[in-house]
Amino acid sequence: MSLAVPDDFDGHILAPLFAQFAEGVTYTIAAGEMLAINGIFDEAYRELIPQGGVLAYTTERPVCGVRLVEFGNTPPQQGDALTVNRTGNMYEVQEVRFDGHGAAKLMLNWIGAGVL
Repeated sequence: MSLAVPDDFDGHILAPLFAQFAEGVTYTIAAGEMLAINGIFDEAYRELIPQGGVLAYTTERPVCGVRLVEFGNTPPQQGDALTVNRTGNMYEVQEVRFDGHGAAKLMLNWIGAGVL
């Protein structure tokens, strides 16, 4: 059994996954440029934080998974903003966690509710 990563991981794995589960978001680069992209948004992502070999605490915050191919030559960065089109809620990117396979998890801070 081979566990090799496909040559076109984005096309074979990420694109079908995002076609099924993603929703429209408007991504605003800190410099002001706006991108219409798709993301897998989760308002209550729970992260377990170990400390000294034991579970110290958990955090709960919004996150959004994105495909890096949708960003062109400007990858997502801390300080950028994201609006979930379905709700109009706005978030600031606190941290970008690249997965090494063409996707990233954006750790978000809530900015405010938009007007739909």
